[in-house]
Parts: sequence; C-alpha cells; structure tokens
Amino acid sequence: MIAEIEKYIEIQNNIDEILKNSPFKMSYIIEKSGIKKPTFFKKLKEKRFTPEELLIISKTIEPQWRNETKEEILESLKRSEEDFRNGRTHDYREVIQATKLRLEKYKNGN
Repeated sequence: MIAEIEKYIEIQNNIDEILKNSPFKMSYIIEKSGIKKPTFFKKLKEKRFTPEELLIISKTIEPQWRNETKEEILESLKRSEEDFRNGRTHDYREVIQATKLRLEKYKNGN
C-alpha cells in the first residue's frame, strides 16, 4: 500500500510535466476532465487534483494498451507471430492505400 501512495504523490507532484509530455492538447484533457478551465489551471499550478480527477486525467492521456496485462500482451504477440508464419500478412503499400481511402471517406462524411 505504501508504494501505491508514494506513486500517487509522485504523479500529483509531477502532473504538470506529465501533461506537458502527453500527446494530447491541454484543451482536450480539460474537456475530458469535466473541470472548468480556470479551475483546472489553478489545480495544475497548485498540484491539488483529487484522486478521482487524476484518475479521469490518466484514463484520458494513457493509451488503452497500457491497461493490458502482461499475459494479454504476450498472447497478442504469439498470435501475431503465428499470423506471420502462416502468411496472414498484408503488404505495406496495401495497408497505406487502404488507410488513405478510409481517411478520405471519413473526411467526406461517408
């Protein structure tokens, strides 16, 4: 339990750097947190987010894969290796082309 509390304190003390290094814009994080912008920046400056607020912020900025267990990651890698060995792969150019088409459809609203 001590380790968890120490980790919480470390996150609380470094939240400004954590958010600065996040791939997300601050406006997006603020919106997802549900905290009003002036209040958010005051809490950020004073480093006094509640545990619940930090949890919401963490879920917003952390990629989903970080929540996977070691076993789930290893199983996914195993399936990927089997796919590769069995020829279930896609050519890089095909993947890029398909991605471009999907983006175009998305942009056009289809």
